[in-house]
Amino acid sequence: MDRHLSEMETSTLYSEVHSYPRDLADFARGAWPDPRSAPEISTLRRVFSVCFQASLMREEERPIIFRMILGGPELFPPNEGPPSGLHKLEFEKTRPFDENEIRRLSPAADFYRSVIGVKEDADGVLCIWGIVYSGPRWIETTQGGRSEAPPLPPALAVHAANQGVLEVYRGPEFLAKLDGGRLLGAQMDVFASKWMLDGFKEVVDEIAALHIVARSRATEPWAPLDPELTHSIGQHALRRMISVLRDSRHGATLVFVPLESVREFSKENGYVSFKYRFADARPRHRFRNLLVEIMNRLAEVHGRGDAPAYTRDVGWEEYRESEDPEIAGLDEAVFEVSHLVASLAAADGAVVMSKRYELLGFGAEISGSLPDVKTVQRALDLEGERTAEEDTENVGTRHRSAYRLAGALPEAVVVVVSQDGSVRFVTQKDGAVTYWEQA
Repeated sequence: MDRHLSEMETSTLYSEVHSYPRDLADFARGAWPDPRSAPEISTLRRVFSVCFQASLMREEERPIIFRMILGGPELFPPNEGPPSGLHKLEFEKTRPFDENEIRRLSPAADFYRSVIGVKEDADGVLCIWGIVYSGPRWIETTQGGRSEAPPLPPALAVHAANQGVLEVYRGPEFLAKLDGGRLLGAQMDVFASKWMLDGFKEVVDEIAALHIVARSRATEPWAPLDPELTHSIGQHALRRMISVLRDSRHGATLVFVPLESVREFSKENGYVSFKYRFADARPRHRFRNLLVEIMNRLAEVHGRGDAPAYTRDVGWEEYRESEDPEIAGLDEAVFEVSHLVASLAAADGAVVMSKRYELLGFGAEISGSLPDVKTVQRALDLEGERTAEEDTENVGTRHRSAYRLAGALPEAVVVVVSQDGSVRFVTQKDGAVTYWEQA
């Protein structure tokens, strides 16, 4: 199959006709895994219409953001609660399900920790029955945290985190999104792509080599580690970084340059001009060194005589479930470096790192003398095998600069975080500047 879409296919994806909650209802019902268990179309239309209107409102100048789930209190366990369970609180009397009730309730039903419970009463009328406290672990699916979130039951859930933007889920499973009048289907997780794995392979190998050196010096046995662990922890760290940048809502650009370009970027060069460049010393390698320390400690802890016996190599699951104080401290340190990068990104200009997570500098201006990129390819699948061509005339300066750099430096990866929280990964694919929208 041709990797480029036909003109007809492209116009279908990027139609100028705006979509609304009624269209989202049809789209979401079509995306429901089992049509027999999908809510009725009339119910979906009512739910999405109310949620959409509520998201456009404000409460004492605060935006209305919330999560809701369609299902009665019987779906939730009676005696559980965060951090590992769901805590339901049922109202003595139900409340009407409308935009004004959601507006009044949203400050108490914190978006990051709570879900508004909605059900159909005996007459088939939608009503609010209570609040389910989930805790914030669910956010870590995209933020790179180690903790496992208590799963929602497989019922219709809606997230309204921005004005006029609705995300539709079946429990924790994403189905559809209405954003800016556009309907979007299953979103891509760029971190799961082979091109990302290949692009950062050198640093994965380098970290593994440093771990092997440390292992050779150990005086006690260390547990064998899953070869994929290095990539998983590195991915975990980068997710954290991008999540912090998303939450900051001021926009940012991260530039990851190939290892062979580090020397060039450590002095005056034709790609970027630094306002603040860091000295080439151990502190700018802290991110990478923390990843090595995590691997070393995990191998040490699970190699002890009192550690559980494993029939497989120690990997991500053991890291995620570890209660070792030192691993928890290292994980917190990774999170703090992520915050550091986010604070550096608050200054005008890009934050520049190597693909070994070495912090080279910030306040970097991408050279305007680099060749302009008139068109880019939008990836329609995880590996960029199918793309749609887009003109760059209508995007902002931050995106055009990223495209120029990616066009001039083939192995670079540029991450552009917009003020609205959207994220684009930009690099070259088969000689063309290509971008992926991150979920």
